[in-house]
Amino acid sequence: MKRKFFWVSSIITTILSTATTIFGFAASNRLMYIKNKDANFIFDRELKAQRFDVNWFNQCPKEELSIDSPNGYPIKGIFFQPLETKNTIIICHGVTENKINSVKYARMFERLGYNSFVFDHRRHGDSGGKTTSYGYYEKFDIAAVVQTVKSIVGEDAIIGIHGESMGAASMILYAGLVEDGADFYIADCGFSNFSELISYILKKETILRTKIPIHLANIFLKMRDGYTLKSITPKEAVKNIQSPILFIHSLEDDFILPYMTEEMYEEKEEPKMLKLFEKGAHAQSFNQNSKEYEETVLEFLQKYVYVNLEYIEKDIS
Repeated sequence: MKRKFFWVSSIITTILSTATTIFGFAASNRLMYIKNKDANFIFDRELKAQRFDVNWFNQCPKEELSIDSPNGYPIKGIFFQPLETKNTIIICHGVTENKINSVKYARMFERLGYNSFVFDHRRHGDSGGKTTSYGYYEKFDIAAVVQTVKSIVGEDAIIGIHGESMGAASMILYAGLVEDGADFYIADCGFSNFSELISYILKKETILRTKIPIHLANIFLKMRDGYTLKSITPKEAVKNIQSPILFIHSLEDDFILPYMTEEMYEEKEEPKMLKLFEKGAHAQSFNQNSKEYEETVLEFLQKYVYVNLEYIEKDIS
């Protein structure tokens, strides 16, 4: 009888262990190898929405750059230089997107007096990298991008970083944990706590109401990719940032909830500014409110950036 009990117990333990391993592997796989949007789809979407101007893109003075990531792969980007200025904005796209999605912001910043550098995050677009890490490794790539841009335009230039969604989170992790290397930051619909975001998505899209998947994801991400979900917490990193930040979110966003941006705004010391748009799903604040979005950025620059500088290369008022 005892032999049978131990035999059954052994089988059950083996089944549970196997199931746990399979589930943990699958959960970490989904995060590490999230399916990116097709490049042609992104191009066609931006073109049809008239956010991508082919003539401007073809005629704009630009340079394609390949930057060596400290993580061991090339970061591919385009440095747009339509203006006679050193002032430059670095634009970080969201997860599953690529640098073509960033061109609409480059056009806006051109009107505000900035050249721009758009690039593909690791494992996106033309850049290298085997996994997506939601800011953990991306923050070091941003550091390499900032250093390269500064080497081109000079230390006396005004350097800003604009991040959307994962790009915003990565930017905050860079500025708060690596170096506060820009004169200003614009964080559009970023998450404040990656563990909380994954928990919310699981509750929204599945029947699971337990934290076990999060614990398993942490274990397997640590083993397979060298980090845990807890190490991706921008609301902690933002406390260390001295440069001004403009926080943007849309109240209709039901993917990354607006309270996450409000959390980061509360944690950030002055100088800071918050703008919540009534209209717009996730990462749609600019698309749905382009005029007001640009006016908000201009107000932020005039109130929190230029007031602390000795000169302004271009009058954008």
